[in-house]
Amino acid sequence: MAALHHGIVESTVWRQERDTQAFAQLLARALLTLQPPGDALIELRGNLGAGKTTLARHLLQALGVTGRIKSPTYAVVETYAVKPAGADLAVAHFDFYRFNDPDEWEEAGFRDLFAAPGLKLVEWPDKAQDRLPTPDLVLDIHSLASEAGHTDCPRQVKMSSFSAKGDALLKGVQ
Repeated sequence: MAALHHGIVESTVWRQERDTQAFAQLLARALLTLQPPGDALIELRGNLGAGKTTLARHLLQALGVTGRIKSPTYAVVETYAVKPAGADLAVAHFDFYRFNDPDEWEEAGFRDLFAAPGLKLVEWPDKAQDRLPTPDLVLDIHSLASEAGHTDCPRQVKMSSFSAKGDALLKGVQ
């Protein structure tokens, strides 16, 4: 993340899962205003059980993914093709939690997926180290409960922008 840091929005708190869902709906709308629609790299950071996958699931549903949305923890990536508001949108949801060596990113051929247009949601980006492009937006999520993993407990979220697209997304969720 050596790129110029565009802006940070003050931390916000999602008190319940429905707050996460409402945020995901705002983010989906903001993504569709980008040109091309949905073309962004969003990193989801936070400890185990912080709610990264829950946010990703709500965002994918808000973009029009129907049916079961699987966590990419074991598959590393799950891809979706959706047509929100008539736009063709390729979505790739990555989870690098199980990566032991950042070279696995290169060996898996992810460079092509990241170079293609579309939305990339990345959980555990630190496991891929410097292999990832600079994100447009980073959402750093932390559970405020004594035990992580509760879906209906408060989460503190810090949103950081690293590009003009990230700036636009931050404006769209305020």
